[in-house]
Amino acid sequence: MTGYRRRKAAALAALTLSAVAVTTSPAGATTPGTTAPQAAAVAALDWHDCTHKGALPGQQCATLPVPLDYGDPGGRQLHVAVTRLRSDRPQARRGTLLVIPGGPGGSGVQKLTSTGRALAREMAGAYDLVSLDPRGVGGSSTAACGLAEEDRHLVTLRSWPGPDGDVAQNVARSRRVAQACAEHGGPELRSFTTANEVRDIDRLRQALGERKLSAWGTSYGTYVGAVYAQRFPQHTDRLVLDSSGDPDPDRVARGWLANMSAGADDRFPDFAAWAADPARDAEGLRLAAHPEDVRPLFLETAAKLDREPRRSDVPGVPLTGNRLRQALQTSLYGNDFAPVARLLLAAQDPAAEPVLPPDVSGPLPDTGAAAVLGAICNDVAWPGDVAAYERAVAADRTAHPLTAGMPVNITPCSFWKDRPAQEPTRITPDGPSNVLMVQNLRDPSTPYAGALKMREAFGGRARLVSVDAGGHGSYLGNGNGCGDRAVTRFLTTGQRPRQDTYCGS
Repeated sequence: MTGYRRRKAAALAALTLSAVAVTTSPAGATTPGTTAPQAAAVAALDWHDCTHKGALPGQQCATLPVPLDYGDPGGRQLHVAVTRLRSDRPQARRGTLLVIPGGPGGSGVQKLTSTGRALAREMAGAYDLVSLDPRGVGGSSTAACGLAEEDRHLVTLRSWPGPDGDVAQNVARSRRVAQACAEHGGPELRSFTTANEVRDIDRLRQALGERKLSAWGTSYGTYVGAVYAQRFPQHTDRLVLDSSGDPDPDRVARGWLANMSAGADDRFPDFAAWAADPARDAEGLRLAAHPEDVRPLFLETAAKLDREPRRSDVPGVPLTGNRLRQALQTSLYGNDFAPVARLLLAAQDPAAEPVLPPDVSGPLPDTGAAAVLGAICNDVAWPGDVAAYERAVAADRTAHPLTAGMPVNITPCSFWKDRPAQEPTRITPDGPSNVLMVQNLRDPSTPYAGALKMREAFGGRARLVSVDAGGHGSYLGNGNGCGDRAVTRFLTTGQRPRQDTYCGS
């Protein structure tokens, strides 16, 4: 049985799961980690019209002060950028819906800007829509590590191994980046944690004057939302987790990255079918006569670029095998496969100058790199055994050649100078049964197998809607009406499926 068929069978088998009754926590209940000292009061927000590029009509922005250290709530303050779209039907309004961005490193202000119109249409006035830029991101307080430009490219931050799986450069770079972040990141960088984002969200709730928040979290935002629901169950209304990873507290972030190997394998057949479709002939983008021929073509081209990189349209940035692999991985997140197909075709044409997609053409800003590294390195301690990483990379390259060992490779987190301030939160079945998960079967970043781990952790608190679609992000993202209706119905009426549900293509 193929991997996809196994996942579809698992989704169908999930329909037999019976709902488990869970008692809602008392209104004043707390869980470990929620009893840190709190500031006496949170001031109301001073809203104004947003001025960022693309801001929606009626979109407002404000600044939320938050403690650098919640153990000292009256001490030094940072600021978090927040945004909202108010309900245009006050008589229909039932509360506030928080949009939790992915990443780490995703901007909630931009997320609401890009999805606000569609989300407002679906909610039909039921909510004020709000979001925030987590610490380190966008308009919020940032930190910088002082990294060299070559260490801030996505293909270096993600530790793609060298040709034939060599990790020596990855080890040297990881040590160098960790040292730079320790020297320059300061207490701001050390405060970039999931736990602090969760506390900042609850502080936003207080500033809004809300007793409870509903939320739609995507990707890493599902973990943030799950931790919020675990630590502040009394303040959680309706929670949607879209594209979830395995919440195992021993492998937070490291496990998510490792799962991308299987995720790429899950998603690649969709790209192969597209690339071999005769409809591509008219576009000049057909890669092969049959879908099964696309994978060997891609692997052979990447291996050749490992040996002989090609000059690209970006001066000083050649097209390497790893840049091609990263371009593929990024394209698998959505449904626009044309850029990576053009790149693959250009790589085979000696007369062509390959045009690099934006995600592989240049470095991230230093603050952006710090935001990505902060949460994944601060949340949990990573192993530092170089030989173990070498063995893992060798095995993963054989099992999952599309990702060439990157997902299990060493990162700066392995040499991070600061130990986690606290243990990661364990997601449990304890708390109100108010969680709806929605998950594509062929997600390249948070694969279905990891989402099943989140579903298992929540137990009777959750229901899972499995969507027969590919790509990263399900709700309002892939045109599956069944999945979209299930989420909208839950958020607007509170009705969830009685049991886990499968949505066909």
